[in-house]
Parts: sequence; structure tokens; C-alpha cells
Amino acid sequence: MKRRILALLAEVASAILPITGIVLLLHLFATPLDDEHLARFLGGAAMMSLGLMFFFVGVRTGFLPMGETVGNDLPKIASVIIIVVMVFALGAMMALAEPTVRVLAHQVGLASNGRIGGNVLIFTIATGVGICVSAAVIRIFLGFPISRLLAGGYIVALLLAFLGPSDFVGLAFDAGGVATGPITVPFVMALGLGVAAVLGGKSAFSDGFGLVGLACLGPILGVLLLGVLA
Repeated sequence: MKRRILALLAEVASAILPITGIVLLLHLFATPLDDEHLARFLGGAAMMSLGLMFFFVGVRTGFLPMGETVGNDLPKIASVIIIVVMVFALGAMMALAEPTVRVLAHQVGLASNGRIGGNVLIFTIATGVGICVSAAVIRIFLGFPISRLLAGGYIVALLLAFLGPSDFVGLAFDAGGVATGPITVPFVMALGLGVAAVLGGKSAFSDGFGLVGLACLGPILGVLLLGVLA
């Protein structure tokens, strides 16, 4: 137990201390912060460290086992259509729960003076994640090379980028990044490994990975298409 706690503290420290150290060096030698902002930063770093500890424990206790269990059990008890529908729903719900997606929607609403609705953006991102995670699971069943799927998806993304307003291009690629955040990624990875592990002739290593890359592609295509239709 003690060894696990020490390993967890080391993991949190490796994530928080470098950026904290850089900011403190800038404070000392380049851009001094006033006492209030420095105190806020240090307090925020402490709260972030505590939050990361709970997050890592939660991911390993709940999200990863849940994703693996769903991935293992669904192919045994349900048809491919039901599996795809359930994976779509789970992927979309995970994206809706991502805090970074809501931060992006809030910032976009402020920058566009409300021209791009936050709820519209959130549901577009969630739908894109759900569709592409479903496509990734179908790919595992069919044994379709993920390189072709990714290449085709990004070719479509480039075409949509040329057709749509330039304002949506940067937003679309940022949406792909924030959608694959700390809630979505652990579940999606575990789901892919679980599905690949129970299908005959499938390799958990070569077939189970790639879902996160496709989940990232979904919001990009969704937001670019939103720009074309807007």
C-alpha cells in the first residue's frame, strides 16, 4: 500500500513539478508576478496535484476495468448492430462528460460573441466521437487496416477545410484534441483492447489500439462539417 502511494505521488509530481518550476523561474528572472497571482498559481498547483491523485485512482479503479469489461462482454452477448449502437452511445456520453470540451465551448462562445452556440458545439463533438469510436469497433470486427481509415478520414477533413469557413478550421482541430481528454481516453483504450482480446484471430496489440486516434478525428470532421453547413 505504501509503495503504491509513493508511486502515485511520484507520478503526480512528474506531471506538475516541471510546469510549476518553469513558472517560478519566469517569476524570479523574467516576468515577476504580484503576490496575489503567485498565491493563486501555487494554490491552483496544489489543488491540481490533489485532483490528479484522485483522478489516477479513479481511472484505475473504475474507468479502465469498466472499459475492459464492456469490451470483453458485449461481443459475447450482443449482435454487431447492438454493439455498435452501445459503443456510439458510450463514446458520445464520455465526450459530453469531458471538462475540456466544455471549456472549449465556453471560450468559443466568448470569442464569437455567441455566434457559435456552446451546446451545438458540444453535441457536435460528442456525436463525432461516438461515430468514429463505432467505426473503430467495426474496423476491429472486419479486420480493416486502420491506416486506410485514418488516411481517408483526414483526406475528407482537408477537403472540408477548403470548403468551409477558415474560422472553423483551427476550432475543428482543437476540438479533436480536447475531445480525447482524461475521461474519454482511458475508457476508449480499454474498450478497444477488451473487444480485440475476445475476438478470435485478433491481436489486442495490433487491433486494440487506434480507437483514440479515430475518436480524435470525429470532432474534427463534425466541426468542419458544421462550418460548411453554417
